[in-house]
Amino acid sequence: MSRAQQAAKAEAFRALHRGPPLLLMANAWDAVTARLFEAEGYAAVATTSGGVSWAVGYADGEAAPWDEVVGQTARIARAVNVPVTADIEAGFGATPEAVARSIGDIIQAGAVGVNLEDGTAGPTPIRSIDDAAARIRAAREAANAAGVPIVINARTDLYLKQIGDEAGRFDDAVARGRAYLAAGADCFYPISLRDNATIGRLVQALKAPVNINVRAGFPGVAELEALGVARVTTATQLTLMALAETRRIAREIKASGRFDGIAPNIAHPEMQQLMAKR
Repeated sequence: MSRAQQAAKAEAFRALHRGPPLLLMANAWDAVTARLFEAEGYAAVATTSGGVSWAVGYADGEAAPWDEVVGQTARIARAVNVPVTADIEAGFGATPEAVARSIGDIIQAGAVGVNLEDGTAGPTPIRSIDDAAARIRAAREAANAAGVPIVINARTDLYLKQIGDEAGRFDDAVARGRAYLAAGADCFYPISLRDNATIGRLVQALKAPVNINVRAGFPGVAELEALGVARVTTATQLTLMALAETRRIAREIKASGRFDGIAPNIAHPEMQQLMAKR
């Protein structure tokens, strides 16, 4: 894929955030899951940092070597024709300049979007607004320099980590969303925000695309679209489901000594055909 083609794919991905309909993405962790999601009609594929990290043999939370994350992203991007957006956590760098280098690498891997989060693993659970915005600004400048206008999905960990009281958390989310968008983000991602009314208020306050991550019991696509949500992702949920089912069958075989549970609902020839297609 040439840089011109990649730039066009990035703009097409950005346009998918201007629904309706909202942009629904299942999060892939390797090439085969990405191809499966594309075959099922998803217009774009997002990666999951947890799934990617586990698939290459490391814990989530930037524990995987950056070159392995880039390599896995490249395999995912090569496997599909639809746009791929990569969850690169906090950017795999301590400084805005290091984040910029990561953006150059992930663009080289074929991605046309990224997640960048403001949470930290240190004693301070979240970056200051200015620090987080500087990292987003560096990411946008790096993308501009590469000639690929990636879609930056700016994640805040306010709701994930339950920082502050409810009212203060919302005000902080609005302030962060506005600052991140002004710094060059295209979409705001309040991970773990679950309350419908708050989602609707946030969309109205920002007047920009908002990404919501979903799980069982969450409102459906139509209801989220009515709230103004532009983008929905599954985060690590599908990875965890696949791993849980694999573990269940392995335990059953070990415990029973029987193989009745080995009855896949997809056949080898079907997978061969799927992976042969481009």
